[in-house]
Amino acid sequence: MPAWLGFSLLALAAWGVVGLTQKLTTNRISADGAIIWCTVGSWLLMPWFYSRAQFSKVAILYIVIGLGAGFTARLGEWFLFACMKSGAKASIAVPLTSTYPCLTLLLAITFLAERLTAIQWTGIVLALAAAALMSYEPELAVNRNG
Repeated sequence: MPAWLGFSLLALAAWGVVGLTQKLTTNRISADGAIIWCTVGSWLLMPWFYSRAQFSKVAILYIVIGLGAGFTARLGEWFLFACMKSGAKASIAVPLTSTYPCLTLLLAITFLAERLTAIQWTGIVLALAAAALMSYEPELAVNRNG
């Protein structure tokens, strides 16, 4: 198995657990509190990341890009927390927000001049259709719960 596939599967497993823990967190505390504790939780990995990082030849531009990535990741996470704190079910909010790679692909086309094949475009359409189907709640269920 290629190393990238192993890392992908581990990311899938970690993010699968995160969706559950995010909902459990926002059931009890505010989105603001949840993002603080999740950020502190990520700091627990800093010694390991720091021991593996190579800082000697990193241009300031890439440090700024990394800071921007962290900022937008935490902001997106806060929006997800606020969504769930506002009453969204994890089974709907997490899959819907997990279609963000479709936006990443469109941004990569626009800013990195990447090109997608017909199969990849089909994947985007199917991913968005899957998110819509997973987000669908019959009217009866909405009225009964809401």
